[in-house]
Amino acid sequence: MKNPDRATVSQLDKLPNIGPAISADLQQIGITHPQQLIGKEPLQLYKSLCIHSGKKQDPCVLDVFMSVVHFMEGGEPLPWWAFTKERKTQQLLP
Repeated sequence: MKNPDRATVSQLDKLPNIGPAISADLQQIGITHPQQLIGKEPLQLYKSLCIHSGKKQDPCVLDVFMSVVHFMEGGEPLPWWAFTKERKTQQLLP
């Protein structure tokens, strides 16, 4: 699991759970720097991506967004699937 210094990391794909595809997705919705994730609502990021891509994204993308916002806001680097239960419990998606 990647665990960069969140204060100095400057590339999205250096964050936990973020590879080239999710990095490109985030850039598509205007997130170009890891610091921009602080204070963001993962569900809003997910909905923005669905709108910009013109299709409903896999719900696991929301889990990834939850994990990366959690990390950038000071949480431990956790695998994206650690957020699946929270997403389902909160019924964040139909």
